[in-house]
Amino acid sequence: MIMDPIGNFLGMWAVELNTYSIIFRIFIAILLGTIIGCERSSKRHAAGLRTFMLVFIATAVSMILDSLISKGSGMHLISAAALLGISTISVNSILYSSRNQIRGLTTAVGIWLCGIIGLCIGAGYYTITLVSFFALMVSISFFPELEIYLKNRSNHFEIHIEFTNQKYLQDFVTVIRKLGLRIDDIELNPAYANSGLSVYTISVSIISEELKQYKTHKEIIEALSTLEYVSHVEEIR
Repeated sequence: MIMDPIGNFLGMWAVELNTYSIIFRIFIAILLGTIIGCERSSKRHAAGLRTFMLVFIATAVSMILDSLISKGSGMHLISAAALLGISTISVNSILYSSRNQIRGLTTAVGIWLCGIIGLCIGAGYYTITLVSFFALMVSISFFPELEIYLKNRSNHFEIHIEFTNQKYLQDFVTVIRKLGLRIDDIELNPAYANSGLSVYTISVSIISEELKQYKTHKEIIEALSTLEYVSHVEEIR
């Protein structure tokens, strides 16, 4: 058995599987689930406090039960079934909006990772649990701003654009080229077929050296929104 540094510090009661260690591990699962659930709820994500608490508890208890039943045989069927179920739930949380935007991908991966951390809790690997949970919190709390900055400076991006009439598409293509942009792909969005608007998802590349150095995606989109035949335009993230 791999000796866990934090477990060794706490004592053998925390490393071995007994009534006190089981209660302690479930308490840790509830605590970590509460922390990340509050963080997600504060940002108004669909999966919030109760969801993450239940994920941590379910996987931690599953690993504890497997450890009690298998008695070191290495058969962890309950844990595998729990993680498979959570993986299915996380996949089903990924949605595609009418604007071809993927919603819930980060939440889905977060739920899946929380399930794995929950297994670590149930197995009594406190050090792995702490390090993994810290990495998870850093990635969802501090990296989003960096990700947005990098995407905004990228030379490639996608836009959702709504024209008042389909006949203006050619005019828009001409404007795009004059601005120093290249259209890589144009896709008609069928979700707006009967709305009276012509709606497209357009992949764009910045080819002008001036635009690459001085303009962000936000500024380019603001310029496109001033066109009289554009009803709405936004970047797809």
